Amino acid sequence: MSVANKPSQERLMKVLLAPVISEKATYVAEKGNQVMFLVTPDATKPEIKAAVETLFKVEVESVQVANRQGKVKRTGRFIGRRNHTRRAYVCLKPGQEIAFTEEAK
Repeated sequence: MSVANKPSQERLMKVLLAPVISEKATYVAEKGNQVMFLVTPDATKPEIKAAVETLFKVEVESVQVANRQGKVKRTGRFIGRRNHTRRAYVCLKPGQEIAFTEEAK
């Protein structure tokens, strides 16, 4: 990424929406040293990598992105759709770790 295309600090703060805490996310974290995040729909891989590295002070090896379509749900006679989401699978370099749970001392 060139200096001219470097995303601003403000943009990096808005790219990551939340970490995904689920059974699949736990499995991926244990097996592949990866962390899952919900990201904005227009986020790019270089932006996600830069955001994770600046916010969590870790080194990122690679980023994979998956777009998930929202499920069609029904409440009575009304049919609606859940929002589409974009998830990022961030692979950390060996020895790097992100801990979302803080232990009480």
